[in-house]
Amino acid sequence: MLMGSLLLVAASSGGSEGAPSLTVKRLRCELTVNPLGIDVRQPGLSWELESSRRAERQSAYQVIVSSTPELLKANQGDLWDSGKVLSRETVGITYQGRPLTTAERCYWAVRVWNGEGRPSAWSKGAWWEMGLLDPADWHGKWIARTRDIAELPAPLLRKAFTLTGKVKRARAYVCGLGYYELRLNGEKVGDHHLDPGYTRFDRRALYVTYDVTSQLKEGENCLGAMLGNGWLNVQTQAVWYFDKAPWRQAPKLLLELRVDYEDGRSEVVSSDESWRAGTGPILFNSIYGGETYDARRERRGWDSPGFVDDRWPNAIAVEPPGGQVTAQMCPPIRATQTLETAKLTEPKPGVWVFDLGQNFAGHARLAASGKAGTKVTLRYAERLNADGTVSQANIDEHMKKTDPPQQFQTDTYILKGEGKEVWEARFCYHGFQYVEVTGYPGRPNKDAIKGIVVHTDVEPVGAFSCSNPLLNRIWQNTLWSYLSNFESIPTDCPHREKNGWTGDAHLATEVGLLNFDGRNAYAKWLDDLDDEMRPSGELPGIVPSSGWGYAWGNGPAWDSAFLLIPWYLYEYYGDTAALRKHYPKMKRYVDYLTSKAKDGIVSLGLGDWVAPGPMPPVEVTSTGYYYVDALIVSRAAQVLGNPEDARKYSDLADAIAASWRKSFVDEGTGRVSDGGQTAQACALYQGLLTPEQKPAVLSRLLAAIEEHKGFTSCGILGAKYELNTLTDCGRTDVAYRIATQTDEPSWGNWIKHGATTLWEAWNGSGAGSGSWNHIMFGDVSAWMVKALAGINPDPDGPGFAKVIVRPHVVGDLTSAKAEYHSVRGMVTSEWRLDKGNLKLEVTLPANTTATLYLPLGSGSEVREGDGPASEAPGVKHLRDDDGTGVYELGSGTYRFAVRGFKQ
Repeated sequence: MLMGSLLLVAASSGGSEGAPSLTVKRLRCELTVNPLGIDVRQPGLSWELESSRRAERQSAYQVIVSSTPELLKANQGDLWDSGKVLSRETVGITYQGRPLTTAERCYWAVRVWNGEGRPSAWSKGAWWEMGLLDPADWHGKWIARTRDIAELPAPLLRKAFTLTGKVKRARAYVCGLGYYELRLNGEKVGDHHLDPGYTRFDRRALYVTYDVTSQLKEGENCLGAMLGNGWLNVQTQAVWYFDKAPWRQAPKLLLELRVDYEDGRSEVVSSDESWRAGTGPILFNSIYGGETYDARRERRGWDSPGFVDDRWPNAIAVEPPGGQVTAQMCPPIRATQTLETAKLTEPKPGVWVFDLGQNFAGHARLAASGKAGTKVTLRYAERLNADGTVSQANIDEHMKKTDPPQQFQTDTYILKGEGKEVWEARFCYHGFQYVEVTGYPGRPNKDAIKGIVVHTDVEPVGAFSCSNPLLNRIWQNTLWSYLSNFESIPTDCPHREKNGWTGDAHLATEVGLLNFDGRNAYAKWLDDLDDEMRPSGELPGIVPSSGWGYAWGNGPAWDSAFLLIPWYLYEYYGDTAALRKHYPKMKRYVDYLTSKAKDGIVSLGLGDWVAPGPMPPVEVTSTGYYYVDALIVSRAAQVLGNPEDARKYSDLADAIAASWRKSFVDEGTGRVSDGGQTAQACALYQGLLTPEQKPAVLSRLLAAIEEHKGFTSCGILGAKYELNTLTDCGRTDVAYRIATQTDEPSWGNWIKHGATTLWEAWNGSGAGSGSWNHIMFGDVSAWMVKALAGINPDPDGPGFAKVIVRPHVVGDLTSAKAEYHSVRGMVTSEWRLDKGNLKLEVTLPANTTATLYLPLGSGSEVREGDGPASEAPGVKHLRDDDGTGVYELGSGTYRFAVRGFKQ
């Protein structure tokens, strides 16, 4: 399983009368535990609450922020003391104290009052530290070894310096483009890979802050930086023209080391022309092509004091990349797992194929011993030829054909001949399951290649399982595809394109948020979208973009990522920051669509991509997203306190929906446009219909599904619409039938053909049929959590302040379980059929409530714990409605039983 174990916070109905009933836990600043080097001047603070009592809530809070740990311990908030604030809110509490300064560390704690007005104890202390807040805080220059973008060896930059006292605190602030590895006194700094995050560098570049106190020493020290091309200086030619990107420059470095001595003195070491520049063992590196490393060219000690660098020329000062330099707030890319070789074959003499048993993103770790100069070549792929060798035919189709052919997904290591040598690439990643190795000295064993899984290290927060092994496998495959396709931006695939396709991203956002803490990762990419918007409001299909994708006509079905994702962050985190930050350009985008609409209908863009049959006219889905976008702007305006805009865009949304219905809905039959599954589901999912129209449109959707014998005929848009719509309309049984099919087209068919990830096309088992690691069909796993286990955000209580728990007992399922560690704490829902009874256990964190829709079947008696549910503490029976018992729950753990349950 990809995720580690998650702590289940299970409250009970008991508790000591005298002790405070609430405990404050998990303090986070900008939804990060103890963040180092942030540049949000008024950061958002949040915490979670635990209680041993049911239906416990917070009635007030007090936040103190101190300049020292001693003051915090004395409960003195010299930076800010909020005082007692009457509020139930625990998320997004904005710091409102003294203006903060560069590199300032802030220590903070929280206490709360419960519903009876009793205070909790103070929480354990937490902290955050500011980064470099103004351009003037950078004392150094951008430096490089060369300005030549065709220079292939990766540059090494070094700076020897002397510290004249005992170090109290030291921070390194680093932006090395395209990628860098920072070294200090012979050791790597930090555990990040592929830093910094990929941005449009001529508009924004990210810096990372490191605590390097323990790596420095009094006396001689040395900083070293190895630079890679990354996305700044793409060497490989492809149809997206990144080799001609407007930001393209040779690798460069901006660095500031700030040292505070115990005696109160401070010192700054920064990047300038006094640094020395050389080259080392990396002869070639390309984000698409791979890496070539000649170990004979290693410069021993180049990153340590005492290295003789008098033959190295001085670094040169170069122009900045062009954009603002801001703190990297998103989680870094890390190596998170090591995969062992599952199978080793020799399809041809001297050609070794290592099967890692799993499709993923990352690179191989090679172990070999041999003579100096021995060249070992590693080619990466996700499928094999008929003869057992690796095939890249399905993933190099967008690479421009050159003579000789350019390198693609290939690493080369040249041995230095000094015993066992272990190596892995630094400045690229690949999408693969198989590694074909040639030139290996001798006969390798399975340990010669290990798979290093690399992705943005988003924290796991969710899990799902059920009694159907196929669905469990689909869920697991979805997580592998999701992580494979988050490498500081959400991508479509980790091999062929590595592009931030906006449609793929928003279609997979909910599955991402239900399984991983993605707030800061998505917030970073929303900045990228903001940076790419043209004055007209136009957006490209891929973000970041070299300039490709604006005129291609991707349209609102893709561009709506810029509106949908901020709204998802609001629903899942109660986060208004993204809405506040991007609202002006969200509004600009809707105005852009209005300028392109004719009689309320938008015809530009892509439609229901890779549908197995004819897809509906683009106007159907594009205008559907136009409507949703206008509605989001209206709702965002309401959240942000702008009633005039709220009315304006609500009226616009109503007009769009009316035009859509007039253009596409047959009132007599309920047929929408072509009558296919996507068109019918679009009408219902996007909320475009009047209440009177819904039954006929649903009936036509069901008929269209039956015409395909219970299989989907949807592409990536319809695949999200269809399952959710069927569940919302009371036909989860039909959705379940679609989700559990095993013939083409279906998720199960991929698994039947050996898939360990999600594929790009329903017919993906055929030759040349696209990628085997795509996330755009991944919403099926979000549907499992929401529909089968029943955990849903409640729009009336964003950030899971309120929860909708609505499990569905359907098909041949006998159990389903999900857990979701929300921004307010753990939410769980687990049901099972047991000897004629339905048993459901629900856990809600303190200070939250839920509406429970409990399936009753033919059962008549509902119990919670040892007594009738209607009499249980924390439970309020609202009504019975069409075979469903509706209850309001306070926080805590509840165990329901429906006796004599039959579907």
